[in-house]
Amino acid sequence: MKPPVQRRLRRWSGGWLRGADWQPSPNQNARPVGERIRLAVIHSISLPPGEYGGPAIEALFHNRLVPTAHPYYAGLQGLRVSAHFVIRRDGRLQQFVAVDRRAWHAGVSSWEGREGCNDFSVGIELEGLEGQTFELVQYRELNRLLRDLLHAWPLDAVAGHEHVAPGRKRDPGPGFDAALLTAAAALRKPPAWQGPHAVSSGENSKH
Repeated sequence: MKPPVQRRLRRWSGGWLRGADWQPSPNQNARPVGERIRLAVIHSISLPPGEYGGPAIEALFHNRLVPTAHPYYAGLQGLRVSAHFVIRRDGRLQQFVAVDRRAWHAGVSSWEGREGCNDFSVGIELEGLEGQTFELVQYRELNRLLRDLLHAWPLDAVAGHEHVAPGRKRDPGPGFDAALLTAAAALRKPPAWQGPHAVSSGENSKH
């Protein structure tokens, strides 16, 4: 039996990844002039929490989420957020913001002394519930996406939302298996789950 062949890198078109499902969000703006993209931030999202496959994530990122459609949505009314990418449970890749633009995903955050991670990061949402496990096909697509990003942008590191906003955010949480993040080996720094930024279980439980 022949060894598996690594899938080819995909091409970029003005910050958009060919092969992804493009769904441009209005919730984005320009990065600071001269800012280098250096970090990938991994999040988890499901709307409503624990329910997968519906249109609510797209609705949220396009400011079309109906607050009366589910009790949870009332707390999201008026929220203006986005991410560059969403990886669905079946491995389907969606892109909402061009990589060379700033998506609104990290909020109040910092990384290695730098405030405002949105300025210099790429936001990647995994469809899933904070603290729960993710599908193998999602890890495969995440690794492929990281390789595609690294081919075009000099990323230094990958971290969870929990690392750049500790105490405020806890995703993707303990269900994320960083050992499956094989593409991170090409980064200049180890993944935050393995380095000095690692969040202990006690810290991870804070609200």
